[in-house]
Amino acid sequence: MEKRTLYLLLLLISFTCSITGQERKLQNQPYADQRSFHLGFMLGLHTQDLILTQSGYVNDNGEVWFSEIPHYSPGFAVGIISDLYMNRFMNLRAIPTLYLGDKRFVFREQSSGEEFISRIRNNYISLPLQLKLSGERFNNFRPYALVGGYGSLELASRKNRAILLKPYDFGLEVGFGCDFYLPLFKLAPELKFSFGLLDILDDERSDLKDESLQKYAQSLSKATQRMITLSFHFE
Repeated sequence: MEKRTLYLLLLLISFTCSITGQERKLQNQPYADQRSFHLGFMLGLHTQDLILTQSGYVNDNGEVWFSEIPHYSPGFAVGIISDLYMNRFMNLRAIPTLYLGDKRFVFREQSSGEEFISRIRNNYISLPLQLKLSGERFNNFRPYALVGGYGSLELASRKNRAILLKPYDFGLEVGFGCDFYLPLFKLAPELKFSFGLLDILDDERSDLKDESLQKYAQSLSKATQRMITLSFHFE
């Protein structure tokens, strides 16, 4: 996702939260935030990225390959919201989420400029545990920030590819959003940033039967995950 798109999303959420008018209005669902526990669901889009560390490996032909992920590919996310009330401004949330997406690697040889492209699909289940910190409610709007951590598990890794990622990861998440209190439910657009803490590059490649792919697999020494998620919560 380009920086311009992120800026537009930030402005959209800020703008919708700020247009509240100067006068008090009739509140929808005035006691919605006082429920001790409630459920909901979320739908969203996300982009997956990796922070790659090059190994500088030189193969028998004197080639040195480097790799990058030049463009983000949008993916889909769906999850179930479990929300536990703690106090007026704080909620504890668990949101098991299914992420469907992919990553596109471009490998380039240092001297010749030769390229090789590999795309891998990443479909995994994530379990974020978040602390939702809400501001004061004004009319039918209430901004919030969130902080937490997550653990994730890959559903099915495809082997014998240039890159193989480990099936598990965990990391930190931060984000912000705004609750809109509608007559029948609460809608919240949310922007979230996820930062993986593990090296998820699998360098034990006994699965790699095609020897021509070895030079690409050995070009990397480390990979950590990053992700941006734009979601809409229905509670």
